[in-house]
Amino acid sequence: MKVRYFLPVPLLRKAVLAAGLSAALVGAAPALAQDEAPASGTITMEGRGSVAVAPDMAVISTSVVTTGEDAADALSGNSAAIAKVIDAIKANGIEAKDIQTTGFGIYPRYDHSKSSDRQPDIVGYEIRNGVEVKIRDLTKLGDLLTLVVNSGANAVDGIRFEVSDPAEKLDEARKKAVDAARHKAEVFAAAAGAELGGILTITETGVQMPRPVMMRAESMMLAKGSPVPVEAGEETIAANVTISWSLK
Repeated sequence: MKVRYFLPVPLLRKAVLAAGLSAALVGAAPALAQDEAPASGTITMEGRGSVAVAPDMAVISTSVVTTGEDAADALSGNSAAIAKVIDAIKANGIEAKDIQTTGFGIYPRYDHSKSSDRQPDIVGYEIRNGVEVKIRDLTKLGDLLTLVVNSGANAVDGIRFEVSDPAEKLDEARKKAVDAARHKAEVFAAAAGAELGGILTITETGVQMPRPVMMRAESMMLAKGSPVPVEAGEETIAANVTISWSLK
């Protein structure tokens, strides 16, 4: 005769739970081991790329400065003189959109010869009215500088050279920066016996755009009828990038 033993219900439930928990821990062991595996190595490198570009546009600042004892009379004479300069610029093929009034001002002139505690007397007025002119054809620059002086401008405040559309050149510099960073990363990884994996992060850390190149006004004040010699030179557009890769 076979004898069968039956566990009470509470004890049976405890046994079932214990068996299930053991099975769950055994099944989770590989996953836990995988999660605790050391992370793959990383490598971070910086790269810089630059492109030399010749300016293709110039901006000149020129003014008419007049003085007079009466502000209204000085302003009237100044307005007529600057209008003559602007007409000459337009006659030389410069469009109205490339001519902008700038630097207008009326300044009292004081007599400081008398030593006194009271405010010095106003003895006249100085009127300054200027224009900025964009020259998109640099072959016209020298003749135009001479023209504004001959037409009545008595102050040439400066000239700056610019790159009209640097975006394309900047993208070229960015590509060079990425190539430079990747090259250094590959060299270091190979020396360490590893290979580059995927990119983890990529950050642009700096951009160098062309800075306006200013010419001193004194260098442009030449004799009437003599073209002004100018050299635009070259500018540099550059980009810096920092990239992190995983290592295989």
